[in-house]
Amino acid sequence: MDIGGSKTRGLLIRDGTVVHEQQAGSANTQSVSGETAVASLRDLFAAFGDPRPDLVIAGSGGIDTAEDAQRLRDLIAPHTPGAEVIVVHDTRLTLAAGRTSTGVAVIAGTGSVAWGRNDAGRTARAGGWGYLLGDEGSGYWLTREAARATLHRFNLDQPVSPLGAGLLAACGLTDPEQLIAHFHFGTDRRYWAARSPVVYAAADDGDADALRIIRVGAEHLAGLATQVADQLDVAGPIVLGSGIGMHQPRTQRAFTALLAERGHPHVRVLDREPVYGVLQLLADRANGIVLETYTEP
Repeated sequence: MDIGGSKTRGLLIRDGTVVHEQQAGSANTQSVSGETAVASLRDLFAAFGDPRPDLVIAGSGGIDTAEDAQRLRDLIAPHTPGAEVIVVHDTRLTLAAGRTSTGVAVIAGTGSVAWGRNDAGRTARAGGWGYLLGDEGSGYWLTREAARATLHRFNLDQPVSPLGAGLLAACGLTDPEQLIAHFHFGTDRRYWAARSPVVYAAADDGDADALRIIRVGAEHLAGLATQVADQLDVAGPIVLGSGIGMHQPRTQRAFTALLAERGHPHVRVLDREPVYGVLQLLADRANGIVLETYTEP
């Protein structure tokens, strides 16, 4: 399973072959309530027809400690009696979906984080602190920066830019000043991350603020990747995934160019959903690689 902020994807694998795929709502308790997470997992396993697996591998954001992993195991356990349940951070799924056991994975989606592993089995991480402490270069960050740029122009009595106009339209607003209350009350990080495409649309129109925001966001993501790669002394590959990373060519090009300048030219943009990384993780496990690595609480 890949448990994201908006949905949970699941694969049923028999004898190394994917035989069924299903999707349900998010079961990530950092993004939804416990009740919603329980319902999403119930829906997912019901869609598979009560498969009774021997092994479950679940990747999710927010799995930073053994305690975090145990909480997720406890949610999964009622649906998998007798099964072994392995829980990993979703960056590990992203790296594995890039068809490699070593290198660096960079998630650029609702949030942002980098994680890597080298040939010696050492792991390292950068970012992933959540939107209040970080998540630079993420979808949420891009839209927040767009709102800041729009409000700055408003304070200077400058006309609304293409970026500002796109953001206001996406939010159903008519005046830049309305962004302040709209941002602080009644919306969440997923709401704002979902509006990040307006930044890229404005960049296509040549909006200077949008172009700057995308460039700075790519610099932040490249910084996360470089930090982990240098810490582990790995040249690559560096796998770029999640919504922004997989679907926004402007960020992909800027990120790839920045990594090449920093001595890391081996960048892979993820070409399949991260849940398919489970196939690589199964092979890793068969080769004796420990999958669960996090800090003890």
